[in-house]
Parts: sequence; structure tokens; C-alpha cells
Amino acid sequence: MNNHNLGGRLWSVLILFGLVGQIAWSVENMYFNLFIYNTITKSTSSVTLMVQLSGIVATFTTLIAGILTDKAGNRKHFISIGYLLWGLLTLSFAFISKENTSNWFQISDTTQIINLTITIVITLDCIMTAFGSTANDAAFNAYITDNTGNARSLAEGVLSAMPLVAMLIVAGGFGMIVTALGYPGLFVSVGTMMSLSGIIGLWLIKDNPNLEKQNTNFVSDISYGFRWSVITNHRKLYLYFFAMGIYGIASQIYMPYLIIYMQEYLQFDVIQYSIVLACVILGASIITIFLGKSFDGKNKDKLLIYFSILYILGMLSLYIMSKTIDLKMKTQTMWFTTITSLILITGFVQVLALLGAQIRDNTPAENTGKLQGIRMIFFVLIPMYIGPMIGETINERTNLTYIDPVNGLTAHVPSPEIFLFGAIFCFLIFIPISLLFRGKQT
Repeated sequence: MNNHNLGGRLWSVLILFGLVGQIAWSVENMYFNLFIYNTITKSTSSVTLMVQLSGIVATFTTLIAGILTDKAGNRKHFISIGYLLWGLLTLSFAFISKENTSNWFQISDTTQIINLTITIVITLDCIMTAFGSTANDAAFNAYITDNTGNARSLAEGVLSAMPLVAMLIVAGGFGMIVTALGYPGLFVSVGTMMSLSGIIGLWLIKDNPNLEKQNTNFVSDISYGFRWSVITNHRKLYLYFFAMGIYGIASQIYMPYLIIYMQEYLQFDVIQYSIVLACVILGASIITIFLGKSFDGKNKDKLLIYFSILYILGMLSLYIMSKTIDLKMKTQTMWFTTITSLILITGFVQVLALLGAQIRDNTPAENTGKLQGIRMIFFVLIPMYIGPMIGETINERTNLTYIDPVNGLTAHVPSPEIFLFGAIFCFLIFIPISLLFRGKQT
């Protein structure tokens, strides 16, 4: 494409699969953590382990699947069939509970039941993530790069708003499903929606006519993005990857614990944190869509500096608010949490959009699939391994605990310091940005 417009079919694919994919990831990132924390064990360490293993699986799956989509010269079937199976696996979580574990394996010891149930959840989550990464991270991302051309920042702006819209739908609509039908109702609803979208994709998606099969060596394809010659020849691309890794780690320090933090530290009930999230997400979505098209043709590196500063200020403001406000004043706490979170989430999404657009712009078209796995190393693997580990350490060191009334064990409460350390770590993003500016001057 050589213009700044997207056709009707492409818009439909972008919105449907972008939104449904992000709803799926939002359910995993928001409610799987709560599912473990609220129904199995009050342990943030279990959440940390699940996030880390999921990141590892997502990265290696994307690395392999991205190459396979190149070799097959096909994104359509990887997306459609992947979404179908991704949905079926999500639906299967409706059958997981401590009671079912006890019945299935004929055990009665509480500790054994909890440990085995967590093992089942994490194992199934990793399998589900493999299909999700194949369909979304590898095939769908490559499809967007194939087809958006000069409208890439517009597409990236819309795609960057999708996590917010998805969070709004999940926190609002699916939050009500959890309240009414419990977690099984949530998993059945989301899984069914994902599988139906996969079926629709078989008719809706059309691959770029210029996409051709690549008869290349598989081992060579896997090693492609790790070669020093490729890194040096695509210096800008790898600096953006580096920036994405720093941004991702900073975000993952607090993100897995965000709703648990609102529930346990701020003492919000489901309705209260749903209202806060809805206001924040709606506001940030409007800002993101409004700014999306205006990024095309602008100096994205300068914008990246501005929004990185905004993101850091957002994390710092949420930390300061949490430490200074009287948490007993619920209305005031909700207002200040909404304002500071809006600053944080707006910065979060704009940095993601700008980095995503720059990565797509600097990805060589002939090797798009091969580099999806490298993107995931910096976007998912490194952040989702290191970030939650830092966050969990902070939660344990601040020693905010309570006794879980269900099993009598000590449970850690996510502390405001996760936002402070996220902000501090995010300052490192200015290292690759400064190198990018230095490269333009030489």
C-alpha cells in the first residue's frame, strides 16, 4: 500500500482479530492472575511463575511460528486455526478448580490440592499461550506488517488502543460475568468468542498477493535474527528492540499485580476498581485513537521521548498518591487513582504505539516472519521474566502481608513501590533513544 488509508476488509481484520486477541491476552493478564489469587492460593509467587513461563513459551513459539508462516507463504490459516484452538483451550479453564482436582486425582490433602491445581493452571496456560502466540504474535503481527504500508502508524495507533478497549470490555462486561457466573462463565464466554472469530477468519482474511513461500533452511532462519551481521545492518531496528525491552521490564514490574494491588492495597471492591479502570481505559483509548494518525510523518523519536517522560511521571504520580492519600476516603482515592492511572496508561500506550510503529517501519519486508521471534524476545521474554521477578521481590521486601482466611497462610500484598521501581527502571529507555539520535548525526 502506498497511501495512508486502509481498505474495508483490512480494517475488519485489524479490528476483529486485534480486539479479540487483546481481549484474550487481557483475560490472561488480568483474570488468570486473579483466578489463581482468589480461588486457589493467595500467592503472588504463583502469579510470577505463570507470567515468566508464559513469556518463555510465547517467545519460542513465535520464533518458530513466524518462520513457518514465511515458509508457507500463508498467514491466513495460522491466524484462523490458531484463534479457533486458542479459544477452545481458554474455554477448558472453566473446568479447573480445587474441588475438581481433588475429585480427579482422589486426594484430600489441602497443600497437595493447591500445588497440583496451580500446576494444571500453569501447564494449560503455557499450552494456550503457544496457540495464542502462533495466531496473534507471529501470524497476525506479520500480516499487519505485510499489509499496512504507509498507513502503519495509523494501524499501530489503532492496535495500541486495542489493549485499552479490551481491558475496558474485560474489566466491565466480563467483570459482570465473573460476578454473576464466576470464573467458569468468563472462560466459556471468552473462549467461545475467540473460536468463532477464528472460523470467521477463514472467509474474511486474505493474504497479501506479494507474500510468497520461502524455500530456505529452517536452522538458518532461526539463527537469522541473532547474526551479528544482521544486527549491525539493522542497527536502528535492534535499538528499538532494546528500548522495547526496557519499556517492557518497567511495565511488568507492576502490571501483573495491578488489579490485585487495587483489591488488596487500595481496598477497592470489584465495582470500585471496575469503575476506575473503565474511566482510565476509555479516556486513554480516546487519546490514543485521536493521536494515532497524527504520528505519521512526524519525528517519532522525539515523540518517544515526550511520552516516555509522561509514562514515568504517571508511575511516579500513582506511587506518590498511594503513599500520601487517606485510603479510608474511598471516593477521593478513586478520583486520584483514576487521574494518576490515566497519565500512566496514556504514556504506556503511546510509548508502545511509537515503538511498535518504528519496529515495523525498520523490519525488512522479506524477513518479517523471521524477526517476529526476535521482537518477542524483547517484547515478552525478557520483560515477563525479569519484570515480575523484580515486582515479586519488592512485594516481599516491603512486607505488607495478611493471613489468608482460607488456608491460614501468609499472603503478600502488592505495594506502591512497584510503581516507583517501574519508573526508575524506565529511565534506562533514554540510552537506546540517545544512541538513535547519535546515529542520525553521524
